[in-house]
Amino acid sequence: MSPPTIAAARRPVTPERLGLAPRPVTATAKDPVARHVRAALHAQALAMLHYEPGTRTGEDPEDLHQMRVAVRRLRAVLKSAPGSVPDCERLRAELGWLGGALGPVRDLDVLIDRLRAESEDFPDDERAVAATLLDGLVAERLSARERLTSALNSPRYRTLLGHLAQAANSEVDPDAPQPELLDLVRAPYRKLRRSVQALPADPPDEQLHRLRILGKRLRYAAELVRPIAGKQLRDLVRATKELQEVLGEHQDACVAEQEVRRLVAAQGDVVDWDLVFVAGRLVEREHVRRVTTRDQWHEAWLAVSRDAEAALR
Repeated sequence: MSPPTIAAARRPVTPERLGLAPRPVTATAKDPVARHVRAALHAQALAMLHYEPGTRTGEDPEDLHQMRVAVRRLRAVLKSAPGSVPDCERLRAELGWLGGALGPVRDLDVLIDRLRAESEDFPDDERAVAATLLDGLVAERLSARERLTSALNSPRYRTLLGHLAQAANSEVDPDAPQPELLDLVRAPYRKLRRSVQALPADPPDEQLHRLRILGKRLRYAAELVRPIAGKQLRDLVRATKELQEVLGEHQDACVAEQEVRRLVAAQGDVVDWDLVFVAGRLVEREHVRRVTTRDQWHEAWLAVSRDAEAALR
């Protein structure tokens, strides 16, 4: 199947136009890993198409979030089983480009909503100052949305969808070597374990953020394999979700604290002391959240380690 043309890109893309069945396909425990990879590509491609209209309008931020999750799952599946579909690395790189267009808007959605919620219990005058402080983020989100819309309107995006459909529909080579099922989970788990073991006693925020990314890869790999492996990965999937939540809250607090400080610095040399006071209150709250989650992540990791060792032995 040839990638869509520029003229065709002006029309809405449907699964049928891409040659995809409109409902997710299934793979059984008897199917090779490569078949499960194709089923996952199919399901996440359908999710991308489903959430794309809402991502474009921006009416519900959850649509953009879910489209971004679909892209992340696709990249994780391709990383877990490299070479499982034709042009695997190129497809993963193009999905990285799309994720780079989705990410800034989603991150700003989360940050703006978070800081607005933090200021809801402020007195009216302080809440108004907080809204003024956030005007800069709102403007940045508008620019990020314009860049995202340009990406979704581009021939590159439509070509990506065509290649994704081709990969999902490609034939499985019966003679190609198939990885051992649980190795798809062992590899990201071992990488996460080595990273945890290499941490200093008081790890920098950036290293904890890296653990979150590695934990997410482990979760997606476990979710890919779980339909084949059965119940033995159920607890591991649950534990990795909890680790993600703790480290995600830590990262969100770090980013919020940094961004409030940046917004104050961007005000220039003329000091608005009301704004500085409100910003200080916001920073203090985010600092408390950051410290609290630092005290929780290791316990969450121990649960992941316990469940992984039990499932992968």
